[in-house]
Amino acid sequence: MPHIRIRTVADLLGVSDDTVRRWVDQGRLEAGGDGGRLSVDGAFVAALAQELASEKHVDSLDDGIERRSSRNHLTGIVTRIVSDTVMSQVELQCGAYRVVSLISTEAVEQLGLEVGSPATAVIKATNVSIEGTGT
Repeated sequence: MPHIRIRTVADLLGVSDDTVRRWVDQGRLEAGGDGGRLSVDGAFVAALAQELASEKHVDSLDDGIERRSSRNHLTGIVTRIVSDTVMSQVELQCGAYRVVSLISTEAVEQLGLEVGSPATAVIKATNVSIEGTGT
C-alpha cells in the first residue's frame, strides 16, 4: 500500500497540514513513521476522501443527479463566459478544479448562465486516462 506524507494528504483533501495532524491525533486517520516523517496509508486517505465528499452538500444544487446515466459530475460556480453569436466558452470553478466547456450561446441563454451562477459540469467520456503522481 502506498504511504502518503502529511503535506500531500492535506493537498489531496483540500485542507491544511494542521488539520491532517489533528485528524491523526483524533484517530480519524492512522499515521506511521517514514524516515522521521509521518505518513498515512493511501487506502485510509481514499476512504476519508470519499467520506468528506459525501459530507458536502454541493450535490443538492444539481437537480439532475438522480435522472442521468453519467456518473461524473462536478458542481461549481460559473467564473467566466466568452460568447459569440453561435458558441460560448463557459468556465466553472468546481472546488479546486477549473472546468471549461464549449457550448452553444443558445444553451447559455436558455440555462440563464452568467458569472456567479451555480452550475454542474456533466462528463461522459469513452476514454479517460489516469496518470499516477509518483507520491
